[in-house]
Amino acid sequence: MIRRVPSSASIANPTRGAQLCAPSAERNRQPICDLLARVAPDTGDALEIASGTGQHVIAFAARLPGLTWQPTDPDPSRRASIDAYAAEAGLGNLLPARDLDAGVPGWGAGYGAQSLIVLVNLLHLISTGEARTLITETARALVPGGHFVVYGPFMRGGELTSDGDKRFHASLRATDPEIGYKDDFDVLDWAQEAGLSPLEIIEMPANNMSIILQKPA
Repeated sequence: MIRRVPSSASIANPTRGAQLCAPSAERNRQPICDLLARVAPDTGDALEIASGTGQHVIAFAARLPGLTWQPTDPDPSRRASIDAYAAEAGLGNLLPARDLDAGVPGWGAGYGAQSLIVLVNLLHLISTGEARTLITETARALVPGGHFVVYGPFMRGGELTSDGDKRFHASLRATDPEIGYKDDFDVLDWAQEAGLSPLEIIEMPANNMSIILQKPA
């Protein structure tokens, strides 16, 4: 489901035509691209959950041309933005955006055989139940040996570790009490319950974190 979030959590400004520009995506896409270039498989199918404006997946497809990228988003205006960026980029390994609400059970069967699934800045914007469903369905959609890369802000061992994170988490909870930062230990537990094994936990710029998970071969 598309949840109500504070305006500070989802800034996307119109640029050209249907294209939207998210300042946060401009800031973090290079570090995420660098991470994916290190951990992603060389070939196969790659799914991005909640592709948003499309700025990330365009960069991913350009940086990792051996992967065929499937962007998704539940918001029609975001899908239009993704496809507008894709048309401009002209990348042969980037598919048209599809409608996907990854917090709804059952979607994994329709996206099976993914070598890589990427999730950027979504877990804190959905409920715990939706997050657990997302992880369970992701595990179903991955091929054996496939990787799941999760990026975003997290609690560390139940603690919010910066004043900015405390303010942002509070603003999320004030808008919707069911959303907010997820704890890194909880995410690892949910992943293991879904059959995924942790490979790495990587500190990223601006107090974000990447959790790298794998479906056993």
